[in-house]
Amino acid sequence: MARPRGAKQRAATIVERLAVEYPGTAVDLCALRHETPFQLLAATILSAQCTDEMVNSVTPVLFAKYPDAGALAAADPATVEEIVHATGFFRQKTKSLIGMATAVRDVHGGDVPTELDDLVTLPGVGRKTGNVLRSVAYDLPGLPVDTHVGRLARRLKLTTEDDPVKVELDLNALVPAEERGAFSLRMILHGRRVCSARKPKCDDCLLADICPSAFKL
Repeated sequence: MARPRGAKQRAATIVERLAVEYPGTAVDLCALRHETPFQLLAATILSAQCTDEMVNSVTPVLFAKYPDAGALAAADPATVEEIVHATGFFRQKTKSLIGMATAVRDVHGGDVPTELDDLVTLPGVGRKTGNVLRSVAYDLPGLPVDTHVGRLARRLKLTTEDDPVKVELDLNALVPAEERGAFSLRMILHGRRVCSARKPKCDDCLLADICPSAFKL
């Protein structure tokens, strides 16, 4: 196979190969357990600086007690703090959760909005979280950029940017809209399993033959 020339060709090959290696939709690939957009939004807020496993261990209790925005908006902060304590930064996360729920209840009639411009106005919600909601909960274009996605995108020379928003915009120009959410989650999985920050496993990487950084780190 001829080595892809340029970021556009390389990106197309990367999208194709990762889809084979990590099959499924964005919903299938999302590790955060949820049943509604509201639950996914709450779980994503809790996932900051915390493992998905830990989030999944506390959200059943949180969702049983506060199943929707109205219930969480009216919650006693001390009770929420106790439930989410194990996820870390529990006071700030509690503030964000209740603030988010209040905004969803009061501004959006209890329904989590679909547009990124609306999502990022919610307390505790930035572009990354908003794009998770769009791609996983609503099957809309959204490419969340976390540390794994940014690292791999730079190593694969799909971007030269460090700022997550600029990385997102560069990747949006290379990845078809309908593939963005799943692509992001596949990049995260590949970053965790193969292309780690300190010691990438280039010998085991399905992208090594087209990666400009392979065996150079």
